[in-house]
Amino acid sequence: MSDQQADIGRIKECSRALKRIRDTFAERADPAEGYGIAEIGSQQILDAFDQFAGNWKIHRRKLTDELETLHGITRTAAESYEKIDHELAEALRNSERGPPKGARK
Repeated sequence: MSDQQADIGRIKECSRALKRIRDTFAERADPAEGYGIAEIGSQQILDAFDQFAGNWKIHRRKLTDELETLHGITRTAAESYEKIDHELAEALRNSERGPPKGARK
């Protein structure tokens, strides 16, 4: 018997959290969108925001792709652990019942 344990609930929550983070990143295309000189106070700062937004789009896309990958990995891990757990439980139940009637020993 193995001493290893998987907290399936925690893995599922991790997967859901990664999905929420990924969705948030995907929705935030330009953090300076909608701001002008009136809100920012300076054209120089506004230009810096515009430059940041261009870089942000590139890096945000990479981050969202990586978060999507991690979400998929953790979701698949939870599903796999759950499936294995059910299969092992069923095998144990069958072994406790003994061999089927008429089976050779």
